[in-house]
Amino acid sequence: MQFNLADLYESHADAFPDRLALVSGPVRWTYRQLDDRANRLAQHWRAQGVGPGESIGLCLYNCHEYIECMLAAWKIGARTINVSFRYKARDLAYVFANADLVGLVTEAELRPECEAARQPQMRFVLERGPAYEEALAAASDARPAVPRSADDLVIIYTGGTTGMPRGVMWRHEDLFFAALQGGNPGGEPITNASELTPRMLENGGGINVLSAPPLIHGSAQLASWLALMNGGLAAVVPGRSLMPEAIWDMVQAEGIHTLNIVGDAMALPLVEVLEQNPGRWDLRELMVVTSAGAVLSTSVRERLEVHLPRGMVMNNFGASETGHQGAAFYDEGKPVWVLDERHTTVLDDQLDPVVPGSGVVGRIARFGHIPLGYYGDPVKTVATFPTRNGRRYAIPGDMATVQEDGAIVFLGRGSACINTGGEKVFAEEVEELLKAHPAVRDAIVVGLPDPRWGQRVVGLVTARGGPVDEETVLAWCRGQIAAYKVPKQLFVVESLARQPSGKPDYPGAQAAAAALAAAT
Repeated sequence: MQFNLADLYESHADAFPDRLALVSGPVRWTYRQLDDRANRLAQHWRAQGVGPGESIGLCLYNCHEYIECMLAAWKIGARTINVSFRYKARDLAYVFANADLVGLVTEAELRPECEAARQPQMRFVLERGPAYEEALAAASDARPAVPRSADDLVIIYTGGTTGMPRGVMWRHEDLFFAALQGGNPGGEPITNASELTPRMLENGGGINVLSAPPLIHGSAQLASWLALMNGGLAAVVPGRSLMPEAIWDMVQAEGIHTLNIVGDAMALPLVEVLEQNPGRWDLRELMVVTSAGAVLSTSVRERLEVHLPRGMVMNNFGASETGHQGAAFYDEGKPVWVLDERHTTVLDDQLDPVVPGSGVVGRIARFGHIPLGYYGDPVKTVATFPTRNGRRYAIPGDMATVQEDGAIVFLGRGSACINTGGEKVFAEEVEELLKAHPAVRDAIVVGLPDPRWGQRVVGLVTARGGPVDEETVLAWCRGQIAAYKVPKQLFVVESLARQPSGKPDYPGAQAAAAALAAAT
């Protein structure tokens, strides 16, 4: 047996068919039911001519069909492509063409925009709802007789934080070990594919995971499949937006063990609902709240942990190009990043390991199980996945230094680094400081062109409830960090530019900051 995700899931479905696998609103599918529905969809797609190596786009809100579509595609050696439901025709056309989509599954209200962006190679558009159910009902529930292997691909499109989205190509086996933690989160990975199901059968029930971000975000997909690979429950709150009360309702009702979020953009509304409704939810089953993809500030983490009687909040570290790499633990309130040295290191500009205590700022790199590259983009593949001394690395751009004791100090994404007067300022550090001020709810920091400094640091903040006095906040910052890191300008806004996943939309924030600066 190989590390093919469809094979592994089918092995689970045969071993514990009646175990609950997927919950989304009123839908409650067992492992067998999810397998049967995915078989039907796979057979329907085969009838549409979809074959191994082809891609089907998913432009959907959160729903159980998203998980079904992923499994169905894997069953026939195909792959699904995550397409943001926020995109308009121009961006949709780019992804449809870039990913070579042969088909699309979408919502009724999203279909007109998708049809306007439809590309010549796309053979079908399947609408979620009655048409989707009719397609399944008319198809066989027999498992497709299509060869599969560990070399089949999963493609996850990045969020396009600093440019157009790119498709990260993962072999099934590499994704299993890098992003699904080898079937054993927090422990030694399972090295023989045939051992996974017996291990999950022994445990009597796996990890119950609820992912708050949209399933168009790679983090949400991987969190859901981590649960299913571990014989647990993948829970989905259906809809297009974050619904804090519905999330806490599901955490309580389904005995969720792990809640997956993306940074303060999701943690803040979740913790505010808890603070407004003390004692409303029983969260004793919730063991971990994991944040990945954006920084979770210390102040918000501490507010959230107050409401978790048995749980903790973790900043997980990783990217679409690396999978899970480690997590932050806290020393006197400050994060200390612990990365797994079995596959992660910090490299200097020559791609040599950074010497501990040298003060050199390097880039965090993963080796071993890493992606093949970016779909259809060999130039960016070489830049992000370079080879040094016979070892190939994934280096998406996260910056860090290494202290004398080997502890890694995470600085932030290099693309969000601001060069002001020759000094480097990492946006995440300043954002976390701003969010620690009692008057500030959320913050994004960007760099704007400056005739004197090259770039100047500019902050955008939202208020926690009362008024925000910009000068008071800036004076407070000057007592916390070096003067060159303190924003030269601070603007209070109603809302901040973020992607559907909750990650900062730095280009959008930069445009907003530039407009505000020009108006002053």
